[in-house]
Amino acid sequence: MHKTIKQSIARSRRHARIRARAIGSSARPRLSVFKSNRYMVAQLIDDAKGATLLSGSTMGLKGTKTESARALGETLGKALKEQGIKAVVFDRGGFRYTGRVAAVADGVRTQGIDF
Repeated sequence: MHKTIKQSIARSRRHARIRARAIGSSARPRLSVFKSNRYMVAQLIDDAKGATLLSGSTMGLKGTKTESARALGETLGKALKEQGIKAVVFDRGGFRYTGRVAAVADGVRTQGIDF
């Protein structure tokens, strides 16, 4: 089996384990993060309704990948504060909690949102 296929299967299994515990509601939505080689995408999801409340991407943001990820987190954090949401459930999507994934989380935390 090719190495990238093994990696994607392993990430799928990790994501399934995380999703079994991370459930979002309207009071505390799930912050889901996806990381590709070029961009980061984050969504705030209300699993009870099955609806996406907010979404954002690093497309069009200037700076390094990590700086863009942090800016994405800060933008989402500001939008959450405007909607009156004070806490979220973080879904790292099976990715390791380092680098760009951690930068998104830190950006949201700087706006006063709890995990």
